[in-house]
Amino acid sequence: MVPRESKGEDRSMGSNVFDVIVIGGGPAGMIAAGAAGAKGASVALLEKGDTLGVKLSITGKGRCNLAHMEEDPLKLVEPFGKNGRFILSALSRFGVKETLGFFEKRGIEITVERGSRVFPGPGQRSEDVIQALRDFMADGGVKIFTSTQVKSISVRDESEKEVLTDSGLFKASSVIIATGGLSYPETGSTGDGYRWARETGHSIVPTKPAICPIRTKESWCKTLQGLTLKNVELSLWQGGKELARRFGEMLFTHFGVSGPIVMDMAAEVDKALEKGPATMFLDLKPALDRAKLDNRILRDLKEHPREILKNGLKDLLPRAIIPVVLEVAGVDGSTKVDEVTKDQRASLVEVLKAMPLTPVDLLGYRWAVVTKGGVSLKDVNPKTMESKRVPGLFFAGEVLDLNGPTGGYNLQICWSSGFISGEEAADRAML
Repeated sequence: MVPRESKGEDRSMGSNVFDVIVIGGGPAGMIAAGAAGAKGASVALLEKGDTLGVKLSITGKGRCNLAHMEEDPLKLVEPFGKNGRFILSALSRFGVKETLGFFEKRGIEITVERGSRVFPGPGQRSEDVIQALRDFMADGGVKIFTSTQVKSISVRDESEKEVLTDSGLFKASSVIIATGGLSYPETGSTGDGYRWARETGHSIVPTKPAICPIRTKESWCKTLQGLTLKNVELSLWQGGKELARRFGEMLFTHFGVSGPIVMDMAAEVDKALEKGPATMFLDLKPALDRAKLDNRILRDLKEHPREILKNGLKDLLPRAIIPVVLEVAGVDGSTKVDEVTKDQRASLVEVLKAMPLTPVDLLGYRWAVVTKGGVSLKDVNPKTMESKRVPGLFFAGEVLDLNGPTGGYNLQICWSSGFISGEEAADRAML
């Protein structure tokens, strides 16, 4: 069963009065609407786009990294920093265990992959997750209005709020803002929720792109565009102090670097750049220390005694990156293998273990997975997701000032805050 959808053509005031209105058809909004409907509330979901779950459909390259397999809430929130404790109450009611049980009950198989990342099972993708959420909403009788742009939210009193849209006026006792942030604006995330929160008296922590590709100073990155490196290590340094380190996969682009470990480090890079210049170092061979790497180079060169150096390294590195490594190391690639000196090998080893990259800035919201900043957590009750300033107004998902690393952390926030806000909004509306 699929919930009814409308293009906003029903302008009759009587039919546009609900217990709960949810604004935003992303993961937080859909699960919030379903949870409110399951409580017996009449629910309207308003989505300005013509499709639900657009951003969710592209997460995990279309596979949907549902959650992070860590059932201990305290450990799960550690990567969120000081703001992480805000979500502990919600996690105690609807955490990882409850999230996975929710989707399994609705036909989504659970697969845990490297890095404790949870994905749907073989043959299932983001579309199946979205359908599971649609089924949940259908069970609760949620009425969905797509292509419905919200223009303003007016608070009459604790029990009445008006939501003006380009399809007419909607009324409800409780309203949930689940509009996402500013990341991937093509999916409809344009920061509308921040404006409505500000207009209703809430503080907005300044926003920035997070989990984002990084623009670098080095022009040679463009020559390696499209090259993916696996099992490499990236570290961030400033003033002689290491600030961050990541191991995994990265990608060179025409503007700099991207890929999981780069995007995961982006927030720390941005924070460092606020203080001044910083440097990232790429370790192309993290499994080998410098002495072992030097021996490896010697062995490889002996296997190609008649080659020139740039060809003698073909077993050690992807061919595309060899000329760049040699250039950065200041070693002539046309040097005959049997003429390579100890000093030249030392220069190669140093670059292979610490190839410098100079971050300039983050690429921007268009490429960011999530938004840093948002509705101040000081203005929201962590037990209910209800505003402390406006009774009956709730917030869920990325619109909140709560962002974590890649790996299913941020979607878990959507599921937990969305489900709790849905139940609490329904309870308040039906008092």
